[in-house]
Amino acid sequence: MLDKTTVYLDNSAATRLDERVLEAMQPYFFDKYAVATSEFAYSQGIEARESLDNAREILASNLGAAPDEFIFTSGSTESSNIALKGVALALDNKKGKHLITSKIEDFPVLNSAKALEKQGFQVTYLDVDSDGFVILDKLRESITKETILVSIQHANQEIGTIQDIEQIGHICREKDVLFHTDATHTFTRIPLDVKNIPVDLITVAGHTIHGPKGIGGLYIRQGTAIAKWIDGGFQEYDLRAGLENIPGAIGFARASELITPQETEQLQKMRDHIITRILSEIPDTTLNGHRWQRLPQNANISFHFIEGESITLHLDMHGFAVSTGSACFSRSLEGSHVIFGIGGDHERAHGSIRFTFGRFNNMNDVNNLVQVLTEIVKELRSISPLGKEKQEEKE
Repeated sequence: MLDKTTVYLDNSAATRLDERVLEAMQPYFFDKYAVATSEFAYSQGIEARESLDNAREILASNLGAAPDEFIFTSGSTESSNIALKGVALALDNKKGKHLITSKIEDFPVLNSAKALEKQGFQVTYLDVDSDGFVILDKLRESITKETILVSIQHANQEIGTIQDIEQIGHICREKDVLFHTDATHTFTRIPLDVKNIPVDLITVAGHTIHGPKGIGGLYIRQGTAIAKWIDGGFQEYDLRAGLENIPGAIGFARASELITPQETEQLQKMRDHIITRILSEIPDTTLNGHRWQRLPQNANISFHFIEGESITLHLDMHGFAVSTGSACFSRSLEGSHVIFGIGGDHERAHGSIRFTFGRFNNMNDVNNLVQVLTEIVKELRSISPLGKEKQEEKE
């Protein structure tokens, strides 16, 4: 057994805060703690406003956007809620009550859509193909005169498949429909320039790029119909009431500046290495998501004949932290809706493991993991009824 020092490989859930990000945030807890809405009262308020605006400009520039097209939120969940519900509220009884999304979106989008259904909106949940891609012809066919918004993620949170949001955006433009994409897992990793890609709303967050938790943002293209739905003050261009999280905004901006192409390339190398080793060295495994058109930090693999829960617990005992699509690890007691969405069965969903890499991982982590994982899978299959049956068939 390896030392209990945890090798953290669940970086799509949350990343370790970079010390340089913390250093940038600290003054705004102890020295520069005024609120930005005090800008007309005293110098500390002016400094707070300037710092917030500078962070906004840095983050908006990552999207090729203007600063006044970017608002701060508490994270990706709030951003996607504002996007879907804000557009629905703004266009209700003006154009239509129909929205389109996919069956494999993350829960902020799916549950916002379900909430809108309870308020009388109609939602089309698009099927995806076996790699997780939205079928563009089906999208085009689903848009009607009543459609007000299409929400399709930039890349999937579980299987990593990257959607062709440029083509999706062009379809939405042709049909005069607003387009929202959740870019929580691609922001700063996969280029997304709103000058070239016709997207109207983009969800981003700090917790996936070694920034702080509890801070996110929403890009809103100038002229997009959207209503305020959190009442209070006039913060964030009167679109999101509430005291601004200035330390979080500073940290989010600093985290975005620290992402480099070289780092992303290293994540991709670890991704490719773990996929190649597992698929070639551990039998009866299936890669979930497209082999190449996927997040650079994501590998999702199903281990047949055994439960992902058991794999996860055994890896944890050896000092590795990963996530699983097993129902046992879900409060809903359901297996991964994403694996089901790409045509997988219960066995494939319950045996799925997601490995996601970050700045503080290296190739040794991958090699050590595969070494331990190989023995764990072998042991678990030896006591699994399905595993024994498969072995007997081979013999």
